[in-house]
Amino acid sequence: MRDWAKARRERTHHLIELGGLVQKAGLVDLTDDDRATLLGAFLDIAGQLREGRTTASGDLKTRWRRAGLHAFDRDPEQD
Repeated sequence: MRDWAKARRERTHHLIELGGLVQKAGLVDLTDDDRATLLGAFLDIAGQLREGRTTASGDLKTRWRRAGLHAFDRDPEQD
């Protein structure tokens, strides 16, 4: 397989996995599959990370990661 084809396949696989996370979080159903709403939410998250906003309980990224790891631990069908 050519390098460009392998890189394209890997990128496609990565994007499919990210879409699976959106589904696993329930965001597709919660937003009625409204992609503008999803994009707006993602842009808000990105803005929070760029601005370095923190909360009283600590760094957002750390809290989100912890919550994600717990969700993966509860789901026996994770890859």
